[in-house]
Amino acid sequence: MENSKLTKFQNIKNYIYSHKTISVVVLMAVIILGYFGDKLIFKATAETSYVTSTVVKGSVFVSVAGSGQVESSSSIDLKAKTSSYITYVSVKAGDVVRKGKLLFSLDSKDAERSVRDAELSLASSKLSLEKLENQNSEENISADLNKAYEDGFNDVSNAFLDLPTVLTGLESILVEQNLSDNSARMVSKTARDYRNKAEELYYKANNSFFINQKNYRLLTRDGEVEKIEEIINETYETTKLISDAVKSYRNFVDYMADETDRPSDYTSYQNTLGNYTSTINSHLSNLLSTRTNIEDYKDNSTNGGLDIESSILGVKQKENSLQDAKDALADYYVYAPFDGTISSVTAKVGDIASGTLATIITKQKIATISLNEVDIAKIKLGQKATLTFDAIDTLSITGEVSEIDSIGAVSQGVVSYNVKISFDVSDDRVKPGMSVSASIITDIVQDVLIIPNNAVKNQNGVNFVQTFDTPLVSSSISLQGAPSTIPPKQTEVVIGLVDDTNTEIILGLKEGDIIVTKTIAGSNTTVKSTAPSLMSAVGGNKTTGGTGGARMGIPHD
Repeated sequence: MENSKLTKFQNIKNYIYSHKTISVVVLMAVIILGYFGDKLIFKATAETSYVTSTVVKGSVFVSVAGSGQVESSSSIDLKAKTSSYITYVSVKAGDVVRKGKLLFSLDSKDAERSVRDAELSLASSKLSLEKLENQNSEENISADLNKAYEDGFNDVSNAFLDLPTVLTGLESILVEQNLSDNSARMVSKTARDYRNKAEELYYKANNSFFINQKNYRLLTRDGEVEKIEEIINETYETTKLISDAVKSYRNFVDYMADETDRPSDYTSYQNTLGNYTSTINSHLSNLLSTRTNIEDYKDNSTNGGLDIESSILGVKQKENSLQDAKDALADYYVYAPFDGTISSVTAKVGDIASGTLATIITKQKIATISLNEVDIAKIKLGQKATLTFDAIDTLSITGEVSEIDSIGAVSQGVVSYNVKISFDVSDDRVKPGMSVSASIITDIVQDVLIIPNNAVKNQNGVNFVQTFDTPLVSSSISLQGAPSTIPPKQTEVVIGLVDDTNTEIILGLKEGDIIVTKTIAGSNTTVKSTAPSLMSAVGGNKTTGGTGGARMGIPHD
C-alpha cells in the first residue's frame, strides 16, 4: 500500500515536470475554483409572486336573498313609509292608474328642513376641506414658514434692543445703598436671602444673555432657517431667565419696603422693575407666539395630509347624510308601484298615514317571497330586486318591493315574513306558480373606488392593502402572478360598503393604484456543480462532469 502511494506520487511528480504548461493551467484552475467555489454551489430561490389588480370605479351592492312563487294577479296594500299628516290624495276607488303616478303626499316640512340642513352642512364641510387643502399646499406652508422665521428674527432683534438695558438696570439696583448687602443684613436674614437669590438669578441670566448675544451677532436675516430657529429658542429661554431675575428683584425690593419705616424710598425701584416686567413679558409673548407658529407650520408640512384625509372623510359622511335626508324625504310621497286599478281608498286629507292607505289590483305577475326576521328588518318599500327562475335558466327580471308583511307567520318556532315584488317587465315564459329566487338590494353605492374583497387585510383593527408603485408583468392575468424582489408596501385604507366580491374604498387609494390580491410564496432549490480533481486529471484521458455543468478533460502534450 505504501509503495502504491509512493508510486502514485512519483507519477504525479513526473507528470508535472513533463507537462509544465498543462500543470500550471490546472493548478491555476484549482486555485480559482477553490476561491470561487461558493459560486458553484448556489441556491436557486424562487421569488415570491404576487397576483395584482388595480383600483377602479364601480358599484357595490348589498343584498338579501329569498325564494317563493309567482302569482298571476294580486292586490297590493299601499302604505306610507313614514308617519305624518296626509296633505294630498289624488285617487278614488275605481281609478285606473299608471305606474309612478303620485297617489298620496304627506306633510314633509321637517324632512325638507333636514335636507336643507344637510346641504348646508355638506357645503360647509367642502369649504373647510378647500381651505385646509389651500392652507396645506406646499407653496402656502413654505410662505407661512418663511414669514414665521422673518417674524422670529424681528422678535429676537427687538428683544436684544431691550434686554441689555434691563440687565444693566438690574446690575445697578443691587449697588444702591438702600439695597446693598449691608442694608439687607441689617434688616434681617430673610432680606439677605432675598437679595442673594436675586443676585444669583441675575448672574445666571446675564451669562445666558452673553452666550445668546454672541450667536445672535453671527446671524444674518437671510441665514439658515435652522440657525434662526435656534436663536429664537435661545432668546426665548434667556428672556425667561431675565424674567425670573426681575421677579426675584421685585420680591427683594417689596420685602425691604415692607420692613422699613420709609417705604417711599423704594417706590422708584418698584416702578422701574414694573416697567422691566412689562417689557420682558411682551418679548416673551412675541417669541412664544413665533415658536408656536413655526412648530405648527412644520407640523402641517408633515401631517397636513392626515388632516386633509380626515376632512375628505368628513365630506363623505356629510354626502351620505344628505343622501339619507333625501331618501327620508322621498318616503313622504306614495306612488303607484305598477299599472292597476284602485279598488279602495281608506285615507283622506288630514289623517295620519298609518296602515293601509289604498289597495291596488293588478294583473301583472308578482313574486311573493319569504324572509326571516333578520333579513326582513333590512327591507324597505321601493327597493330594487333581481328575480331568477328555476324553470328558465337564462331569464333574469328586475323588480321592486311593493308590499311587506307587518305580522310574521310562525312555523316550528321560526318567524317568516312575506314580501311582494312587482315585475318591471313581463315575460310570457313566466307562469303562475313557478318557483322564483329574489335578490333584494338593501344598500348600494355607485361610481366609487372599489377593490376585490381578498385585497383587504386587517391588523389590530386597522384595514390595509398591499400596493406596488409600478405594475408587475402579467401579474393581473396570470393566476400564478409575477415575481418581485421588492416587497409591496402596506397602505392603510378606510373602507365603506362591502358586498360578496368588492369593497368600497373611501380613503387611502386612488383610481389606478396597483394592489395585491394574492401572494404566492416562493420555494428554495439547491444546485451543486462539482469541480474536476487534479488527481483524476493527471490520470490522462479520464473526465469528470458536474451536475448540470460542462465536462472538462486534460489532454496530453
